[in-house]
Amino acid sequence: MKFIKSRVLMSSVAALSLVSLSACVTDPNTGEQKVSRTVLGGAGGALAGGLLGGLIGGKTGRIIGAVGGGAAAGYVGYRMDQQIRELREQTSGTGVDVTEVDNGQAILVNLPDGVTFATGSYQINQTFRNTLDRVAASLQQYPNSLIDVYGYTDSTGSDTFNQRLSEQRAQAVANYLTSRGVSAARIRSQGFGEDPSYFVGDNATAEGRALNRRVEIKIVPFSQEEVEAAQRQQGY
Repeated sequence: MKFIKSRVLMSSVAALSLVSLSACVTDPNTGEQKVSRTVLGGAGGALAGGLLGGLIGGKTGRIIGAVGGGAAAGYVGYRMDQQIRELREQTSGTGVDVTEVDNGQAILVNLPDGVTFATGSYQINQTFRNTLDRVAASLQQYPNSLIDVYGYTDSTGSDTFNQRLSEQRAQAVANYLTSRGVSAARIRSQGFGEDPSYFVGDNATAEGRALNRRVEIKIVPFSQEEVEAAQRQQGY
């Protein structure tokens, strides 16, 4: 336990050091200066990427479920690179950041705080739905992937309220993607509340708290070989 806490602390320090060295950018939604989430997504690793190197509930069983739910297996390689490029183009100017995580094995889509939801609410803002529509269209265009949706809060308010709100926000985004045609068999959601292991900003500042309040969509592609291996493991 001591070793794990030490690793979390070291990761936190490293991530915050990178933030302090990064340039601020203008939020296209508010006009305010903030730390670029691109830096956080690319350098934060476990802090900015939910379950680093993993998926909610594991990968093998979910691949079987996704294939049964209509996902198509295929070559990942350049198609993942292509999806990242297209997602960046489609969400340009919205405040959304799209980065590679897990050593290039997954895509992380960071949804901007204050634009996706109103304060204390889990109802998706009407003005942000067009952006989520584009993300959903991409997920349909590239069906050979599993999708995790993570919710986070800052440390303001009670633990119970923050945990529940993070779960509701993650579920709201997951439900919205499903309503736009993305197979529910591919999607899982989880709320992390105010877990300090996933803070990417300083809760003593308004800017830091805004960075900590976020929803992330993690896209993990799978290949035909992984489908066949999962089927063998499950006795298909």
